[in-house]
Amino acid sequence: MAIYEGTRQRPLVRPALSPRVARPPGRSIDSPLPRRRLNGAVRARRRSNRVGVVLGAIVIAFLLAFFSLAQTMRVSATGYDIERLNSDRAGLLAQQRQAVSDINRLGGVSAIRHTGIGLGLSQLTDPLIVTPR
Repeated sequence: MAIYEGTRQRPLVRPALSPRVARPPGRSIDSPLPRRRLNGAVRARRRSNRVGVVLGAIVIAFLLAFFSLAQTMRVSATGYDIERLNSDRAGLLAQQRQAVSDINRLGGVSAIRHTGIGLGLSQLTDPLIVTPR
């Protein structure tokens, strides 16, 4: 079972010096060597690679630009649809006005009489009254 040790300091363990390790002159075995302060990437012999970060930023910028372009295209297509629908509506309103005008013109008494005369019909004479037998 793992136990969280928190920030408790661990005991300092000095590695044993091997005979191949050269000591600076004037230092005894017990005195610690000065430590070099290196960051983690250098200590692990890894260099910070910024190519991946730059490529990621380029990809994100491209995706944002593509999203913006898609939204712009959608808005312009919607604008074209609205203009087309307004044009169709204006055409239908013109047809309605024309139909109402034709009905008013052709529904009058003089137009009906003129159409009947043109078809060979004449006005009725006085009514005939037939007597019953």
